Amino acid sequence: MSEQVLIVLVTTPSMEEGAQLGRTLVEERLAACANLVPGIRSIYRWQGVVQDESEVLLVIKTTADCWSRLAEGVAELHSYETPEVLALPVAAGAATYLSWLNAEVRPQLLEGS
Repeated sequence: MSEQVLIVLVTTPSMEEGAQLGRTLVEERLAACANLVPGIRSIYRWQGVVQDESEVLLVIKTTADCWSRLAEGVAELHSYETPEVLALPVAAGAATYLSWLNAEVRPQLLEGS
């Protein structure tokens, strides 16, 4: 049986940081895939001041078993003091894609490291 699949959203200030973060998560098998969506504009309040910034959105595919380690990894590697790290459950998906995703995300490989 496959694990619960999550879509994780993370914003970064640049393509370079987003690519490095996505590559690290995939290499460490905490994510099966990370898509970088350039050219987003984020408007938010930070420390009492409204900000209006260009960012890159990472759309990361993982499983619930990897969520904690993935969130910790993002916090360690990210340049923001408080990075956006939001997990959304996947209600359904193509069986072949979900099977591939579950095979690529392997938290048990990290137990001994």
